[in-house]
Amino acid sequence: MYLHLGEDTVITDKGIIGIFDMDTSTVNKATRDYLSKAEKEKKIIYVNYDLPKSFIVTDEAVYVSPINTGTLHKRSK
Repeated sequence: MYLHLGEDTVITDKGIIGIFDMDTSTVNKATRDYLSKAEKEKKIIYVNYDLPKSFIVTDEAVYVSPINTGTLHKRSK
């Protein structure tokens, strides 16, 4: 199955490790550190540059999406 993350970005759901809300999960320092490290390693892929609402961690990269986690969860079902 595939998951549409916005714009022209579609990924397979088999590689998804987690879908996280940008507002609530980035409060934790460990999450901010993880995202900073992923950005330094050039593993972050921005779906577009609108206000980010979620990030999706996969085996290969971290996708930053303007679509909220509820919508992504519904799309994955």
